[in-house]
Amino acid sequence: MSARLSSARTRAALRTSARVSTELLLIFVLLAVALWLLGRMWSVVWPVAIALLLTTLTWPSARFLRRHGWPPALAASVVTVAFLLTAVGVVALIAVPMSSQTDELTDGVVEGIERLRDWAAGPPLNIGDAQITSAVDTAMARVQDSVGSMVSTVATGVSAVVNGLITAILAVFLMFFFLKDGPRFLPWLTRQLPGRLSTDVPAVAARGWETLGSFVRSQALVGLLDAVFIGLGLWILGVPLVLPLAVLTFVSAFVPIVGALFAGFVAVLIALVSNGLTDALIVLAIIVVVQQLEGNVFQPMIQSRGLGLHAAVILLAVTLGGSLAGVVGTLLAVPVAALIAVVWNYVRDQLGDHAEEPAAADA
Repeated sequence: MSARLSSARTRAALRTSARVSTELLLIFVLLAVALWLLGRMWSVVWPVAIALLLTTLTWPSARFLRRHGWPPALAASVVTVAFLLTAVGVVALIAVPMSSQTDELTDGVVEGIERLRDWAAGPPLNIGDAQITSAVDTAMARVQDSVGSMVSTVATGVSAVVNGLITAILAVFLMFFFLKDGPRFLPWLTRQLPGRLSTDVPAVAARGWETLGSFVRSQALVGLLDAVFIGLGLWILGVPLVLPLAVLTFVSAFVPIVGALFAGFVAVLIALVSNGLTDALIVLAIIVVVQQLEGNVFQPMIQSRGLGLHAAVILLAVTLGGSLAGVVGTLLAVPVAALIAVVWNYVRDQLGDHAEEPAAADA
């Protein structure tokens, strides 16, 4: 009898395991299909994602105007134009001071190269002019041999720039329509969905919108902290173009990894050509320290409070997003993880409410 019971339990456990495995396999297949469809529609999904992030940044201004009697189209137009003017102003704030000192920076670059050459010629390297000339000739020969690959690389870069401009223009137009017609979306969605979905989906969408807004605000705060600390260090060292470099640091905070590397490279280069190698190394140390504080302290703490995610989850999400989709993955990893948490928390709350209802009925 015991053997029969044990055999029956084993068969039941195997059937349960097989059913669960089949369900999990089906879920993975559906996820793979969804990711494949997302990749096929990426040219549309990417501008929409950028537009949503920009809308969360500009919506408070549009909401303020709408609450004071402005028509939705006028409020959206004013906010969109103000955003474009601000973006152009930021670019001008960075470009104009740098262009006005182009000659000084060029002379500094030449002088810096000469200093590096003199340093390399002395101890302990003792690299002579003949060795440097030979190395330059070898590099030029390699460049000439790889002209074809360089041309294709340049063509790819030009194509990427063009696609980036098209994406930016489309995102701005979508931002205008989101600002203008955004409040109508949830009521329209409620009317289109049947039954329970007409309540659940709009509720999840509203929570997701709040989460995206929290992400953008926290990212702006992290960028502000980076700009203040790095700008303060540059000002103390007497490095020129402190304000443009601080603005560049703030803007680049919205592009993880690549943005920080680019802003840091520009700051170190300007410190090298204007103040010398010692100050450039100090600037590099400041940037490394600030970036470490940002990545391991500021960003996880601020975003974990604003998004309701643990700091470790944010770090793992950024790492996973970067490994799967590069820079774009690191940019979208945190908001995607936060939206997944929103859906999970809503489903858990609903299941908890339904679990309590039968218990109350039995009482």
